[in-house]
Amino acid sequence: MFANCLKDVSVSMSVRTSMYNLEGNAKDYLSDVQSKLPALYFSFFCIYIILAAIWTYTCVKQRATAHRIHILMGILVVLKALYMFSDAEDKYYIRKTGTPHGWDVAFYFFSFLKGVMLFTVIVLIGTGWSFLKPYLQGKEKKVLMIVIPLQVLENIATVVLGETGLSDQYWLTWNQLLILVDVICCCAVLFPIVWSIKHLREAARTDGKAARNLVKLMLFRKYYVVVVTYIYLTRIVVFALQTATSYHYRWVSEMAKELVTLAFYVFTGYSFRPVPHNPYFVLDEDEEEAAMEALKDDDFEL
Repeated sequence: MFANCLKDVSVSMSVRTSMYNLEGNAKDYLSDVQSKLPALYFSFFCIYIILAAIWTYTCVKQRATAHRIHILMGILVVLKALYMFSDAEDKYYIRKTGTPHGWDVAFYFFSFLKGVMLFTVIVLIGTGWSFLKPYLQGKEKKVLMIVIPLQVLENIATVVLGETGLSDQYWLTWNQLLILVDVICCCAVLFPIVWSIKHLREAARTDGKAARNLVKLMLFRKYYVVVVTYIYLTRIVVFALQTATSYHYRWVSEMAKELVTLAFYVFTGYSFRPVPHNPYFVLDEDEEEAAMEALKDDDFEL
């Protein structure tokens, strides 16, 4: 404590304050709820690196049936791994020294690339680009033109929220903007899947290939349900889990979010993997009549 008792004497000084938790004799600059995050994020980084290696091996082995979308899916997994690594390093250095040592820049950079690539891949898979058709239609391009700029805006909001605090007068505005943009992006990526389902249903009744289109239709309906479930779990259920759990166990909600995301990546990769004689696209003439009857069922309407 310092007090200047001489009114006529001016005093200046540089003051450095720091807040940390003590674990034995070691200083921990992260809050108690975040202290487990570096190890958690690094574990997921290792998992995604393994998945990237498996995906690369699969694409090389099945190069005859691999398409451009499979390359983008591989890039997405790599970006997700780099995102988890930069987040782990960011939290690790803050925990040890109190500053991120530049890893926050890497985190925001890979967060932006991962976000753009994730929504782009979901849109392209939903349209059937490269494995069902070689080009995008006008309305599908418009969805990408909406989603990508929104991801730029979302990343800006993420940076502002990460570098400021509740004391900033615009913090609440940026937080609401982040939520709004995320909701719009999540809704926008569903439209191409719905369009593909309707297109396959109409095509099955006119081109005489009901069995093949029925299998494709079932795949896209399943993918639609999985995307909706992924959005619901990572946006709503995780938030509810954060508010319901004790402060000391908030890291559990982060682990749950990453587990759901991992399951979504694995399902997407397995469903649309490059394999010879993909069962989703095989035409069985003996099933044409049964498929036509199935397509008349209202269960195939969203």
